[in-house]
Amino acid sequence: MPESHLRAADADRAAVAEVLGAHMSAGRLTVAEFDDRLSRAYAARTYGELDQLTADLPGVEPAPAPAPAVQPAAAGCGAPGWGMHSWAGNWGHWGSTANGIRAAWASWLATAVVVVGIWALTSLGTGEWIYPWPVWVIGPWGVVLVAQTLGAARGPGRDRQRDRRSERLPG
Repeated sequence: MPESHLRAADADRAAVAEVLGAHMSAGRLTVAEFDDRLSRAYAARTYGELDQLTADLPGVEPAPAPAPAVQPAAAGCGAPGWGMHSWAGNWGHWGSTANGIRAAWASWLATAVVVVGIWALTSLGTGEWIYPWPVWVIGPWGVVLVAQTLGAARGPGRDRQRDRRSERLPG
């Protein structure tokens, strides 16, 4: 840390709080000690005050990152190719593959069946027509999936005129 007389920032206090939490998780601090040091950390004004809170604790090494697990395919909706695939751990790219789109549609279909079933049973159980609220659950989600499916079907390089225009645009 910088010189002990310099003022500490909120980020410095938060970093010390994380270190204290790691030491409590490791069993080096009791809950009472952790609470005491945590309140002192957030009240600290200088680096010197923060240093005192961790002076008797060893350095904390970050835990090694776990190796990515291979996710086995699970049974889906009964149709071939509609099972859960490895897209589940990669939310940012689920729409970029056919398997990801199939799995997203399978999730949508399963949810649609459940919420429409709940709505239908509730309507039948009360003996009167109830507002069809499932449209607000499955409708917007379906619109997004349609857009994702159409975007993935078009794919890169299918609209060559658009690709040529974007190459000509500066920067």
